[in-house]
Amino acid sequence: MSRSLLLVPALAVVLAVACGGAPDPAPAPTSASPSPATPAASSEDACPYAAHTDPSGNVDIINAPPDFCRDWPNQDWSRHTVSFGQIIRGCSARDCIIALDAPGAVSTDGPYGVARFAPVAEVDYGHEMPIAVLRIGEVARGYPIHILTHHEIVNDEVAGVPVVASFCPLCNTALAFDRRVDGAVLDFGVSGNLRFSDLIMWDRQTETWWQQATGEGIVGRHAGVFLEPLSMSVLSFGDFRRAFPAADILTEDTGFSFLYGSNPYVNYDSATSPPVATRIVNRGIPPLTRVVGLLAGEVAVAVPYTVLQEVGVATVDLAGTTVVVLWAPGTRSPLDQYDIAASRDIGSAAAYLPEAGGRPLTLSPDPGNPGHFRDAETDSRWDVTGLAVDGPLAGSRLPPFDHGTPFWFAWAAFNPHTTTWEPPSP
Repeated sequence: MSRSLLLVPALAVVLAVACGGAPDPAPAPTSASPSPATPAASSEDACPYAAHTDPSGNVDIINAPPDFCRDWPNQDWSRHTVSFGQIIRGCSARDCIIALDAPGAVSTDGPYGVARFAPVAEVDYGHEMPIAVLRIGEVARGYPIHILTHHEIVNDEVAGVPVVASFCPLCNTALAFDRRVDGAVLDFGVSGNLRFSDLIMWDRQTETWWQQATGEGIVGRHAGVFLEPLSMSVLSFGDFRRAFPAADILTEDTGFSFLYGSNPYVNYDSATSPPVATRIVNRGIPPLTRVVGLLAGEVAVAVPYTVLQEVGVATVDLAGTTVVVLWAPGTRSPLDQYDIAASRDIGSAAAYLPEAGGRPLTLSPDPGNPGHFRDAETDSRWDVTGLAVDGPLAGSRLPPFDHGTPFWFAWAAFNPHTTTWEPPSP
């Protein structure tokens, strides 16, 4: 395994695009008073941009403009779990990309957009448009990627759980978390900072910085704390609407005049390497290959889409737990053509526990029916959403298993000891 830090000239262009889709940066919200664990470090001497010496004597330099700390007047710089040298400034200020807040879901005010939802039966985004689907118990909610690309964060409440739905276009990470930490509900925004190309979120209550790819607090009061992940898959709009007809979905009525459906990152996922500073783990896998990432404690497994497209189903032994990853065609890339509806078909993949009613199931592709699967036990037919569409188990759903569908470079950067799944030998 070899690692290197990659930085190519396209960095400035991509970061400008990443932050250019939002309105002019607005000041941070003021209705909630941050309450860091220790008094704020506001002097220039305390700013890690100038220098920060960790307990072992190493000096970290942050790649940020001199006014960097003025953007975070209440930050506790003494608390951090990563090197400041790994963090770069992607935008001119925090909230340079404006998050969306569902009415009643947050306790803070500010220059944020409004997340409005409608029954999925009343909306038509195009059958193959990609949708991030959050499931909590029997409740599902959709967050269209073509909207998340422009806002990256939605603060919401689903089935009584305060959640944050997030998408980092640079890493293709669509992830959701429970917003409750230490008995408090946090409201999240886009910090404007990146680490290994990945979005760093911030919470408006404590100004802690949170790594979106892992849910870890990395700088500030909650450094070292992990948000609880929630099950989220990226599926086609058609599959989502058919499998969850009672679900609500985020609408384009956000208060902004973005050209939703357009992709600010044209041909991004066709590049040979990510045009942003990141750590590359070389395993013979192109950096911008999509993978299904699975975690169980310290065990990490990546299942490449290129393999899934060939086999349809991957049965993975994940530290003693059997997980199935299903793949189906019919979902457009949000990071290919300017018009997402005209982008190439990359398919969709999702991970589940192969069981129904506590009964283990053995799933395999349904011959002649791409994107559908049969279980050996009952011969019921299943789809990529985990729904049994006919047979003795019709109407049953496979329990979702927490997973992500990032680019390989992003998965490997945060899980450098990951293994990659390969089909068993014939």
